[in-house]
Amino acid sequence: MATSVAAPLPVIEARAMARHVRMSPQKVRLVVDLIRGHRAEDALQILHYTKKRAARDVEKVLRSAIANAERKADDAGANLDVDELYVSTCFVNEGSRWKRLRPAPMGRAFHYQKRTAHIIVAVAEHHVAATDRVAAAAAAAQADKGVRGAVKRARKALTGQQGKQARKPKKEKE
Repeated sequence: MATSVAAPLPVIEARAMARHVRMSPQKVRLVVDLIRGHRAEDALQILHYTKKRAARDVEKVLRSAIANAERKADDAGANLDVDELYVSTCFVNEGSRWKRLRPAPMGRAFHYQKRTAHIIVAVAEHHVAATDRVAAAAAAAQADKGVRGAVKRARKALTGQQGKQARKPKKEKE
């Protein structure tokens, strides 16, 4: 009994990280928990209107993750709809601690620590959007399959795409 296993869809995922952010990880986690699992656009709105200092740094990392996803899709030659991205993972790790001394009475010193955080945000394309994107690419490949020569160049010229066919005319020798 042979079963066919379908290949997993190429879902576009990207992540961004900010390291050594000078803020307590406990305080940043309060903000990160607000956006986990939301659509990227909604998460940006939530962060924009959150009255916490950590929201500014988390928003910056989220925008970077969205830009990384766009760049990854362009490099792969895929059409990515940014509206279909959602925050797949986001978490905060503890960074290094800055150990400091504060003068105390009687010539003593009190030790205290300034904490830092590592903020990691990952965005991914929704699986429904990935199936639509793959189906659209397959339909475009099927449409171009039997087309040759002048018809193919005319179709690309109408859609505004530049390919290998767009070459400079050869210069004549004198």
